[in-house]
Amino acid sequence: MKNSKNIFNFRDVFATYRVESDKMTRTEFEHTVSGMRGKLLNTARYFMKVSGAAEDAEDIVQEALTELWTLYDSGYPVRNVEALAMKITKTVCVRHYRKRKILTAPIDGKEFSGGVPASERVDLQETLNVRKMLLGQLSDTQRQYFIMRNERMMSLDEIAAATGHPQSSIKAAISQARKIMRESLMESDCKRTKYE
Repeated sequence: MKNSKNIFNFRDVFATYRVESDKMTRTEFEHTVSGMRGKLLNTARYFMKVSGAAEDAEDIVQEALTELWTLYDSGYPVRNVEALAMKITKTVCVRHYRKRKILTAPIDGKEFSGGVPASERVDLQETLNVRKMLLGQLSDTQRQYFIMRNERMMSLDEIAAATGHPQSSIKAAISQARKIMRESLMESDCKRTKYE
C-alpha cells in the first residue's frame, strides 16, 4: 500500500479510540463499514465541493477504508468504528487537498507546478534579508538576548538563568537592540522612499 507510512500516524492520533477486542475478519469488516459508507461518501463529496478539488469522493472513501482495514488487520483495537472511519476520511481529504496545493497553483486559469506564488517567495526572502541586516548591526550579546526574547519567546527569568547575567542588564541590552533596529529600519525606509 502506498500510504503505509501514514498508518503509524493514525495509531498515535487515534489512541483515544483504542479498546481491547478480538481481531475482526474481512467479512465482518465489510459488513461493519457497509452501513457507514454513505456517510463517508457524503463527507468526502462535501469536502471536494467546498475545496474545489477534482478527486473522486469514491476514491477518497476507498483510501480511508483501506487505511482503516490496515489498522484492523494489524490487530489495532477500535472502540468506535464509525468515529475512526470518519476521522480517517477527513484526514485523507485534507491530505489530498494539501498535496494538490503543493503540486499546482493556478495562474491565469491554468495550473502550473509550484504552489507558493513568486511574490510570496520574494517577500519572504526580503524579510529574511532585512532580519539578517538588522541583527548584523547588533553586538553579539544584544543579538543573543534579542533572539532569546523575541524568537524563542523566553522570559527574562529564563534568559537570566540561561546566561547567568542579571535581568536588569538583559532588559537594557534588549531595549538598546530594539532601538538600534528601529532606527536602522527607519533609516533604510527613508532611503527606499527617496529612490522611489
